[in-house]
Amino acid sequence: MNNPTWGIIATWRMAFEGVATASQELRREVSAEAAVVQAVKMVEDYPYYKSVGFGGLPNENGVVELDAAFMHGTTMEIGAVASVQDMANPILLAQRLSKERFNSFMVGEGAGAWAVANGFAEKIMLTDRARQHYEKKCRETIHRGLSPYSGHDTVGIAAVDLNGDICVGTSTSGLFMKRPGRVGDSPISGSGFYADSEIGAATATGLGEDLMKGCVSYEIVRRMGEGMSPQQAAQSTVCDLADRLLKRYGRTGDLSVVCINKDGEFGVATNIDNFSFSVATARHEPAVYVCSCDHGETTYQLASEQWLDAYQARITAPIV
Repeated sequence: MNNPTWGIIATWRMAFEGVATASQELRREVSAEAAVVQAVKMVEDYPYYKSVGFGGLPNENGVVELDAAFMHGTTMEIGAVASVQDMANPILLAQRLSKERFNSFMVGEGAGAWAVANGFAEKIMLTDRARQHYEKKCRETIHRGLSPYSGHDTVGIAAVDLNGDICVGTSTSGLFMKRPGRVGDSPISGSGFYADSEIGAATATGLGEDLMKGCVSYEIVRRMGEGMSPQQAAQSTVCDLADRLLKRYGRTGDLSVVCINKDGEFGVATNIDNFSFSVATARHEPAVYVCSCDHGETTYQLASEQWLDAYQARITAPIV
């Protein structure tokens, strides 16, 4: 039986082109799996998005290490990779691994060797621009004894299709200047992503070390399953985790989430200002929204042309 609606939502402005393209496919009964993978791949391929795929920022040794995951909410299939180097599209590796009965989460050299043996495209992922960012960061932070960690914008995309299938995918180069081998929440089931076609899906971006402390994506889906709207589930999960971290850990990093339920209704929550997300549904044309956080409550408004122009200028500006 066909689902009467469809929808797709993603973290950040960088996913907009992928969301817009995938929305046209979803209208034509293309699967949520194909839509999510296509949309994530578009982000991975664009060199000016410095936290994902080609052009992603490197670790402290100047090496780009990539993480990605894919989950099918109907079959519960999960595939993921972490700390892979010089593979063109980590999301494709994660999608393929989700079809494996065993060895569905692979890391580092083992994941790379498996990918090459199975015909996946190799590609040098460190661009000249990313190298310039690295050299600038070395001058400004490491050589002055300051903390180098900044930049952790994971692309996470969730979709529901006309058949009622729900899928989610993530991809990231992780924290800029991270230690070699560091892995955040993005490829971890329940933390960076989760999907259940009987309920909905969620995905997260921000400081992975803190997001993992709350298993936020699973928790959002669980709360939707208990009757909360997507917005209520997202907001309450982020607020609860932020409160617990402050009380019991003493601090909290960036926590941002998006989610969608089986009816194509979506939610978003964040503890920062200027978090953006991209969305399209049967009732909403593709658009970018910008969030604000005030006393734990997330509000959002349509991104203005001025905001969009400033964003494009910022990501393509010369590195000085």
